[in-house]
Amino acid sequence: MNPPLLRVENLVKDFHVKGTDIHAVDRVSFHVEAGETLGVVGESGCGKSTMGRCILRLTEPTSGKVWLGDTEVTALNAKALRALRRDLQIVFQDPFASLNPRMTVEAIVGEALTIHKLTANATERRDRIAQLLETVGLKPDQMRRYPHEFSGGQRQRIGIARALAVEPKVLVCDESVSALDVSIQAQVIGLLEDLQEQFGLTYVFIAHDLSVVEHISDRVAVMYLGRIVEIASSHDLYTQPQHPYTEALLSAVPIPDPKIKRRRIMLGGEVPNAGNPPTGCHFHPRCPIRQLPLCATERPELKTTADGHQVACHLRG
Repeated sequence: MNPPLLRVENLVKDFHVKGTDIHAVDRVSFHVEAGETLGVVGESGCGKSTMGRCILRLTEPTSGKVWLGDTEVTALNAKALRALRRDLQIVFQDPFASLNPRMTVEAIVGEALTIHKLTANATERRDRIAQLLETVGLKPDQMRRYPHEFSGGQRQRIGIARALAVEPKVLVCDESVSALDVSIQAQVIGLLEDLQEQFGLTYVFIAHDLSVVEHISDRVAVMYLGRIVEIASSHDLYTQPQHPYTEALLSAVPIPDPKIKRRRIMLGGEVPNAGNPPTGCHFHPRCPIRQLPLCATERPELKTTADGHQVACHLRG
């Protein structure tokens, strides 16, 4: 078997804030196969976006390793990392903040072409930008406009075109549809699926909307307070969740059929402070099946079942 295209091993990111270490990402490990979409879900503040930025080294990880094929991303110097950015790209959450308002669409999309010297002259560069805009559903004659002249959905398409300009292998989508209206979300998700089929892209799709993640993902990783607590195929995770936190998350997803009733799992307490997380299993203070003192003293590691389902729970898996 070929090795995974993307591997993350024991990734850690701590922030030192006002004398306190915030454990944003806590020994996260996973892999993504070529052409696969791995969805990453969890509550706001659980470390999803920080993890995504650490993969690209937009945020430097505290420790751990990231591999793209045979290349250790976390070991590269600045020059080698710049060259590797052709293979690793990101689509940011906020299309209003991620595009420079002083630059035209031509300049925004063409910037990477210039940096990586991917076109021979101005004519070739302009033709490539026009092609990219058509690929994401925009018109080539819009390239001289500025970001404020576009809607939110159109701006996100510009962000996708910018990422595609360098022909990446892996695209990290960081909450890339959460700021859009539901109808526009569906269009952008459809575009991402079409682009994946057309260019053989691999996605790490970060989101908090479980319905969106179910639709686009081959596998799903669930994060809680900086740790991955469960990884499984999209079908298995949504039909047979193993971790109590995943069960609680899925119980809150509305079902558009009034005849189907789902038991809502109400978690007690608040999400713990990442600066002072609980010992043992981070979820144990809110867990309905916790077993003390085991869950409060020992960290559960991801265990893999026969069908490839991974769960970090002392009492499951």
